[in-house]
Amino acid sequence: MGPRHQSAESRGADRSYVKMPSFLLLEALCLFLFAGVPPSLPLQEVHVSQETIGKISAASKMMWCSAVVDILFLIDGSHSVGKGSFERSKHFAITVCDALDINLRKVRVGAVQFSSAPRLEFPLDAFSTQQEVKAKIKGMVFKGGRTETGHALKYLLRKGFPGGRNASVPQVLVIVTDGRSQGHVALPAKQLKQRGVAVFAVGVRFPRWEELHTLASEPWEQHILMAEQVEDAANGLFSTLSGSAICTITSPDCKVQPHPCQRKTLETVRELAGHAPCWRGSRGTDAMLAALCPFSSWKRVFLTHPATCHRTICPGPCDSQPCQNGGTCVPEGLDRYHCLCPPAFGGEADCAPKLSLECRVDVLFLLAGSAGTTPEGFLRAKAFVKRFAQAALGEDSRARIGVARYAAELALAVPVGEYQDVPDLVRSLDAVPFGGGGGATLTGSALRQAAERGFGSAARTGQDRPRRAVVLMTEARSQDEVAGPARFARARELLLLGVGSEAVRAELEEITGSPERVMVYTGPQDLFSQIPKLHGKLCSRQRPGCQAQSLDLVFMLDASASVGPENFAQMQSFVRSCALQFDVNPDVTQIGLVVYGARVQTAFRLDTHLTRAAVLRAMSQAPYLGGAGSTGMALLHIYDKVMVVHKGARPGVPKAVVVVTGGSGAEDAAVPAQKLRDNGVSVLVVGVGPVLTEALRRLAGPRDSLIHVAAYEDLRHHQDMLMEWICQEAKRPVNPCRPSPCLNKGTCVLHDGSYRCECRAGGEGPHCERRTLRGDAPRIRGSSPEPAGEQQPSQLLPRRPGPPGR
Repeated sequence: MGPRHQSAESRGADRSYVKMPSFLLLEALCLFLFAGVPPSLPLQEVHVSQETIGKISAASKMMWCSAVVDILFLIDGSHSVGKGSFERSKHFAITVCDALDINLRKVRVGAVQFSSAPRLEFPLDAFSTQQEVKAKIKGMVFKGGRTETGHALKYLLRKGFPGGRNASVPQVLVIVTDGRSQGHVALPAKQLKQRGVAVFAVGVRFPRWEELHTLASEPWEQHILMAEQVEDAANGLFSTLSGSAICTITSPDCKVQPHPCQRKTLETVRELAGHAPCWRGSRGTDAMLAALCPFSSWKRVFLTHPATCHRTICPGPCDSQPCQNGGTCVPEGLDRYHCLCPPAFGGEADCAPKLSLECRVDVLFLLAGSAGTTPEGFLRAKAFVKRFAQAALGEDSRARIGVARYAAELALAVPVGEYQDVPDLVRSLDAVPFGGGGGATLTGSALRQAAERGFGSAARTGQDRPRRAVVLMTEARSQDEVAGPARFARARELLLLGVGSEAVRAELEEITGSPERVMVYTGPQDLFSQIPKLHGKLCSRQRPGCQAQSLDLVFMLDASASVGPENFAQMQSFVRSCALQFDVNPDVTQIGLVVYGARVQTAFRLDTHLTRAAVLRAMSQAPYLGGAGSTGMALLHIYDKVMVVHKGARPGVPKAVVVVTGGSGAEDAAVPAQKLRDNGVSVLVVGVGPVLTEALRRLAGPRDSLIHVAAYEDLRHHQDMLMEWICQEAKRPVNPCRPSPCLNKGTCVLHDGSYRCECRAGGEGPHCERRTLRGDAPRIRGSSPEPAGEQQPSQLLPRRPGPPGR
C-alpha cells in the first residue's frame, strides 16, 4: 500500500464527518466567521442628570492648573483607533491644555504617538506657551499600524519623560487609547506606576475595559475617563489632580464630589436559534445516524454597569432657584442665567414681577360678549382677568376688581370690590357666562353705562376716593359711536385702558385718548404678556412731562432731503405728542424749535409761544427745507442764537436739546454737541433708520444719550423713553453761569447759590445789558462789533429776566 493510500485510509479511520444540508453549512460558516469578533466591546459613558452635566461642563471651564508638573500625552495612532477617533483624541488633549499654565517653570507638556512603534511628537521642553503646544498637537498626523501599547510603555521606561525634569517634579502620563493592544501591557504599566508616575487611561471609540484598568493608576474610577465626553473627561482628570494636591485648580466654592454614573458595555452574545436535522456517520460504513443539531445566532446588546464618578461641581446660578411662578432656570455660563417664564410673567426678571398693586385703584374689566366675539376669545379674556387677579392682588394690595360683560346692554357680573379673597374671585369669574354671543357690539353704550353705574351708586368723592379705571377687552369693532361716551367717561375722572387685537387698535386709541393706554396683542400667548404692562398703566398717573420742573427745551428736526416731506411730517407729529406732556408757560417749561436742511432756521424761539396750544400750532407749521443738512451747523446755531439769555433762555434753568435725525450729515456734529454739553446744555439724539451710524454714536457723547428708532412710523413707540430722559435731565444740578447770562462780555460769578455779572467797562445792569457812553466806551464797542442782522444793545434786554432758577 502506497503512502498516499495509507494516509487516506488513516484519515478515514480516525475522523468522522457530518453531512448536512447546504443551509446548515452556511450557518456553520457564519459561526466560524463570528468567532473572530471580539466577545465584548465595552463603551464607557457617564450618565448623570442634564443639570449635573451642565455644572460639570461649567466647572471644566473654570479649572486652571499652575503647578510645577510634567504632563505627557501618549496617544494611540493605530488602525484600530482610526483617523476619526485620533482627531477626537487630539481634541481632548487640546482641551486639557486650555487649563494648563504652560511654561518651562510651571507646567511642561509633551506628546508621543504610538502604533507599531512609538514616535516622539515633541518633548516636554520644546515649547513654552500654551498656543505653541496646542498648535503642535493639532498638527499631529495619524500614523496607522498595529496597537503596540506595551512597546510604547517600555520606551518610556528606557528614556523617561523626554525633556522632563528630575524625579522631584510630579509626572502625569495620559494614555489615550482604545485598549486593544496586541502585546502585553501589565508589566510595563506596573513598573511606570511604581516609579511614581500618575497614569490616566482615557478611552476612545469602543475601548477594551479590562486593559484600561490594567493601564490606569488606582483608584481606577478616578483615573479612567472617556475622550468622547471631552468636558467630562477634562473635569475628571483635573478633579483627580486636585485631590492628589498636584494642582489647585478651582475656586474654594467648588467641590470634588462622587456621583452615581453608568458605564455601558456593548457585548456580542450567542443565542440558540433552533434545531435542524443533520446526519452523522463514517466514510467507511454505510450506516448513517440522523439527529437534530442546534444552531445559534449572534446579537449585540448593551449592558449597563453602575459606577461612581468623581467630578468637580461649582455652585451654579440656578442653585438658588431664582425663577418664580413656575419659571424654568436656564444657566448661561458660570454666573448668569435666564428664566423661561409663564406668559403672564414673561417680561419680568426671575418671573416674579412686583405686580401687587400698591396704588389704591378700583378696576372694572369690560368684556365684549356680542356676536362679533368668539367663545374662545371670551374665554381668553376671562383667563386674562383671572391671571391678572392672581398676580396683582396680594395681601397688601389696595386694589379691587370687578367684571362686566356687554353686547347690546351692560351686565355687571362681578361688582367691584365684592370679593377680596382671590380664590373666591377666581371662582366667581369662572361662573361668568358667555351669553351666546348674541346682539350688537355697542361699546359706546357700554362705556356710558360703566361710567354711570359700574362703580356703585355711593361712590366716594375727593381724596377719599380711589382711582377708578375701566379696562376694555374686545376683538370686535363697535357698532355705535364711541367718542362721545369716552369723553363722558373721562370727564367723570375714569382712566380708560384698552386691550385688543390689531383690528381694533384705532378704535381703542380713540376711546382711551392715547396710544400709550392701548395694549395690542398678536396671539393668545401674547395676550398674557400684557399683564405686567397693564399693572404699570393702572398705577401710573401719567401726568404731563416734568410738571414741577422748570425747563428750557429745544427740539431740532432734520428737514433735509435725506428725510423727505412724509417722514418730516412723522417727526412733527412725534414732537407735538411730546409737547403735549409739558405745562408750557414762562415760569415752568419753555419750548423752542429749530429745523435744518439747505439752511438752518429757528422756527420759533424759547420765549416766542407762552402756551401749549400755541406751541402745538407752531410745530405743525414748521417748514420742510430739503437740501443737504449739516447737524453740526444746526447745533452751533442753537449754541450761538437759541440757548442764550438774550434769545429767551432763562438763567439757572435746566436746558436740553432733542435732535431727531435720519443720520445723514451728522459727521461734523460731535464737537458742536460736546460744546453744548460743556455749556450746561444736555443733548439727546433720536436716530431714525435701520442702521445706527458711527457718526450718531459719536454725537450721542460719553453718556450714550441715544435712542435708536428703526423707522419713522415707530417714533411714537419711543415717546416714553424720551420723556424719561428729559425729566431726568430736568432734575440734574444746574450751574446758573452755564450758559452765561451776562451780556457784552460780562463775567458770570457764582455767589451764594446764585450768580452775579461783573461787567466790563462800558456795561451796566444786572446782566451788563446796558452800554454807557463813557470815554472808554468806543474801545469796548470796537473790540466787540455787532454781527449783521442782530439786535442792537438796547434791544437785548431779556423779556422776563426774573429771579434765577425760575
